[in-house]
Amino acid sequence: MKAIVESGGGSVRELDPSLIDPSPYPDRLPDDDATSFEAFKRSIETEGQQVPVQVRKHPSSPGRYQIVYGHRRWLAARQLDRPVRALEVEISDLDLVLAQGIENAGRQDLTWIERALFASRMDDAGIKPRHIYAALSIEDAELARMRNVYRIVPADIIEAIGRAPKIGRPRWLDLAKTVAGDTGALDALRAALVRRGDAVETSDQRFQRALNAIKPVSAGRREPSPITDKSGTKLGALLRSSKEVRISAEGSLGVDFLKFVEAELPALTERFVRLREDEKP
Repeated sequence: MKAIVESGGGSVRELDPSLIDPSPYPDRLPDDDATSFEAFKRSIETEGQQVPVQVRKHPSSPGRYQIVYGHRRWLAARQLDRPVRALEVEISDLDLVLAQGIENAGRQDLTWIERALFASRMDDAGIKPRHIYAALSIEDAELARMRNVYRIVPADIIEAIGRAPKIGRPRWLDLAKTVAGDTGALDALRAALVRRGDAVETSDQRFQRALNAIKPVSAGRREPSPITDKSGTKLGALLRSSKEVRISAEGSLGVDFLKFVEAELPALTERFVRLREDEKP
């Protein structure tokens, strides 16, 4: 597979870019700064297309092609209204995904969320996890983290935010945790993203603006409440959200209190069940 990616496996020829469709597994989101692509396009216009794209015959549209990799070169040629230099290969969906992954690994410029979205599209297409690992050069734990984001944050929201090159994995996981199971939060995210920000707003700023739209709602719930005894001695703090209660201890007395609460849980559970039974008509 790596040899196919590097050599192309055939001769270079010129194709009409209007006969070429993108890969069925997109791996890029639009750039924040159009000037970088314009500079790239100008270099092709003045110096020519030095590196060919790689294509395959379209599996369901006779006479058309699909890109294996080289989307920016194809887009530049299309906008310049000039033929695109291409290598045609015979390649399956699985090998296409792996070829994209190998080519991307050489570039190393995809953002974390672009890689996660690429994994999501492979997942949706039924690509087996072991092949997703190979395409992205990741292990099981990293795919699990990606799934924690793209199975909670819908693709339309991710695409509306964009590449977010400075927003790494921890902040995307934080966003997913904040909206998990909360359709109202997803609606608030979409509403925030529909409202246009500054004309020169970057995708990083768009992420933060979207997060700010939902964080204030949860901030009040996350303020810890002190736990004290009758004399005012602080035993710890209680932190409560819609799905979780945490108790932290303060001092040795607080640790003893935690042990007490843990020991009382079975009795509290039984009491709760009895109360629920008594409330039934």
